[in-house]
Amino acid sequence: QLQLVESGGGLVQPGGSLRLSCTASGITSDRYTIGWFRQAPGKEREGVSCLSNKGGNTYYANSVKGRFTISRDNAAVYLQMNNLQPEDTGVYYCAVGIVVYFNLCVAEGVYSYWGQGTQVAVSS
Repeated sequence: QLQLVESGGGLVQPGGSLRLSCTASGITSDRYTIGWFRQAPGKEREGVSCLSNKGGNTYYANSVKGRFTISRDNAAVYLQMNNLQPEDTGVYYCAVGIVVYFNLCVAEGVYSYWGQGTQVAVSS
């Protein structure tokens, strides 16, 4: 049983950067695919980025391509967010699961473990 803990959210001005972290014992295992999701106010949760279990594949939503980078090291998984815009505002969640088909990585149902979410607000 993994208990995911996200951190790194906050309030930032447009054009600013944040790095979200997600930690849990065992999260860096190469068994797991990592997903980052977000839920904007009044909207459904959406997949933002995924990293395959051995790190060979990544996915980014069109809205964040070129601005966000997903990564993993021995301690945690990360979502580096640059050039943040007001439309990036929302609660960000990390998710972990054993995903057989990476092209399903934005499907919430493939993840077994979820963090509690961290708030990101982009406003001037």
